[in-house]
Amino acid sequence: MRPVTRRQAGHHAARSAATRAQVMATLERLLDAGEPFSEISVQRIIEEAGVSRATFYAHFTGKSDVLVRLTGELRESLLTLARQWDPAAEEGGAHRPARFFEEVIAIHRAHRGVLTAVREAASYDPAIGDSHTADLEALDEAVLRTLLSEQTVGSTPAGLDAVAASRIIVWGGNQAIAHHIAVDEGSGDAALARELDRIWWYGAYRRPGGT
Repeated sequence: MRPVTRRQAGHHAARSAATRAQVMATLERLLDAGEPFSEISVQRIIEEAGVSRATFYAHFTGKSDVLVRLTGELRESLLTLARQWDPAAEEGGAHRPARFFEEVIAIHRAHRGVLTAVREAASYDPAIGDSHTADLEALDEAVLRTLLSEQTVGSTPAGLDAVAASRIIVWGGNQAIAHHIAVDEGSGDAALARELDRIWWYGAYRRPGGT
């Protein structure tokens, strides 16, 4: 048997990545068109993506796996934003969180179909439910680290319960954004970002001492 060359291995990896991306994009397109996740079959995904059943199962364990991987990409986008935000940066102040929330809302709106499917399926699919919980826990951890860091340097009051505050910011903010996107066509995005900004900044990061 001829050994697999590095070039062949690289070509195979690229083809596999392209196949995964094609299948994931297909599911997202179906969800964006308004089709409920529960009514989309693997066969439908296969037909729309133009891949064989064997190829599909060579890359995914099922349609839930496809959705979990889609949400994984969204999680990384949101985590990158959360980790990049620095309250002590030169551009800091109360306007930084507003821009952060505007970007968060834009990501949620751009992937509304996927996030709606996650919320739908999380109640009955353990894999999706666990993935969704893990995504929010990762964001919670990132916000908690920033709050604790700010408390260490004295910018955030020591009396703030950072654990409770980070939970409210992340878990409550996620629910608020989801509801907003469901009832607002986009004209209110800036206002929601501004109010989340004020609640976050003055309610936690720069809360008056002793309150």
